[in-house]
Amino acid sequence: MPHSNPCPPGAAPFRKEGGVCHVAGDWSVLALAQPGEVERRREAMARAAGGEGVRWDLHGISRLDTIGALLIWQAWGERLPERVRWAAGQQDVFNALSLNKGGTRDVPAKEDPWGWLRAVGEAVFRAAGNGRALLIMLGQLILDLGAMLRRPRLGPWREISAQVYRAGAQALGITALVGFLIGVVLSYLSAQQLQMVGADRFIVRLLGVSIVRELGPVLAAILVAGRSGSAITAQIGVMRVTQELDAMLVMGISHGQRLILPRVVALAVVMPLLVLWTDAMALLGGMLAAQAQLGVSAQWFLTSLPDAISLTNYWIGILKGVTFGVLIALIACHFGLRIQPNTESLGRGTTTSVVTSITGVILLDALYAVIFSTVGI
Repeated sequence: MPHSNPCPPGAAPFRKEGGVCHVAGDWSVLALAQPGEVERRREAMARAAGGEGVRWDLHGISRLDTIGALLIWQAWGERLPERVRWAAGQQDVFNALSLNKGGTRDVPAKEDPWGWLRAVGEAVFRAAGNGRALLIMLGQLILDLGAMLRRPRLGPWREISAQVYRAGAQALGITALVGFLIGVVLSYLSAQQLQMVGADRFIVRLLGVSIVRELGPVLAAILVAGRSGSAITAQIGVMRVTQELDAMLVMGISHGQRLILPRVVALAVVMPLLVLWTDAMALLGGMLAAQAQLGVSAQWFLTSLPDAISLTNYWIGILKGVTFGVLIALIACHFGLRIQPNTESLGRGTTTSVVTSITGVILLDALYAVIFSTVGI
């Protein structure tokens, strides 16, 4: 007669005979809800599973749900034994547990040596897709602008006026502060170097050209991208979350004419003015710093500005302002329309919009520098 190892009183309903563990009884959440029942069954199962080459027979189980299967699964060390006799439907439950838990613990994920190349390829394809969408949006913008010029009375003038106020008038304070501080810093650093070679009088030319031609447009564009660009993306994204964009399409209202066109036109108008405003504040800060550091009088500084800064530099700054404004508005609208109807996508899209806008501004400024240097301007 085979050796029998009866369970102690109150233990799990199973017995071990001849190296075979026979599990029986009720293994549902109702049976396990009794006080101390889970601990008793876990200890008994652990003692039974400790031997080598143990076989399992689950035919005697009357009821089995996910909770009971999980208790048996943990006693097995979260892996399927080599020899198990199943009842109908039991193997599917444990196979699901094996896929969800056992696979990730027993089989470590292999590192892909070409993962970086795949990531680069995905980034390139994603950038190409965004670029294609921006070109399509630019083409639609040109068509909408032509339609507005043919029928100006039907143009979105109220939306344009509101965007001019938000992106322009409300940005005067931050652009003035940043421009003034940058002018002070640049003037102090330049004065220290010019004093070493006795070229104090070149401070006006150095400040004027660097601020009017480069720093003014780039600073204004970065501030507008962080302030107005993020606001545009968030506004359109919220409209996506609240399904206002779908409602506009149902009512026959074009997204291009009522959302994209007003914002692009507003930033194209506002940006050159903000560039001139930032230039003026930066030159004011540079003048005060030069007066304190080099003893240059304000009168001499102002009278020297027309000779130091040619009219071409002003036009270059204005041209940069217009193109920077159009670029920022297009990128902000593009990522706003791509936001999915959930809050996580809204935050991620706004961040991506700001980063892409600032990167695009710097790349476009570098392209301008190469072009102007090539033609000798």
